[in-house]
Amino acid sequence: MKILLHTCCGPCLLYPIKQLESKGYEVTGYFFNPNIHPFKEFKRRLDSLSRLAERENLSLVTERDYDLDLYFDKVVANKQSRCSICYDIRLQQTAEYAAHHGFPAFSTTLLYSRYQQHDLIEKKCRELAKTYAIAFIYEDFRQGWQEGIDESIDKGLYRQPYCGCLYSEQERYDNRLKKKLRKKQKNQ
Repeated sequence: MKILLHTCCGPCLLYPIKQLESKGYEVTGYFFNPNIHPFKEFKRRLDSLSRLAERENLSLVTERDYDLDLYFDKVVANKQSRCSICYDIRLQQTAEYAAHHGFPAFSTTLLYSRYQQHDLIEKKCRELAKTYAIAFIYEDFRQGWQEGIDESIDKGLYRQPYCGCLYSEQERYDNRLKKKLRKKQKNQ
């Protein structure tokens, strides 16, 4: 069965594609990530993924337009729900592309990351599968977290230091914000 795999970056693709192909799926990666900021980061992730696909002879569809406005138009007024909104944007586009281009199924490399909201992603994908009358192939790829990291290092892939959005970049580098978030979590 052909499957369209939403792909956020090269390192996050390695373990999921290996698992899906071992189960007989014919995988095509799909890069659609308008959340990534700044443009240089978007370009770096896309270039690294494209080089990996070329080297490994992987099928890859890339949405190369940097549509940051799409992300910010929906997120700025709803920062507290930014991850959920970001999943909606990327996964809905993936399911729609799959349905319109003859893919009977889809999945996402977001299910590989230990830092993503796994249950929410799964729920959204199952809803999209119903909406678009295609299958959602669920697998908890987190078990291969370290294997994927090791392989990405061995292959010399660019490994990004944050999720991709401006807010996650700030959380990664702003020590004052980190302390504030930790304090808030302790008080809850």
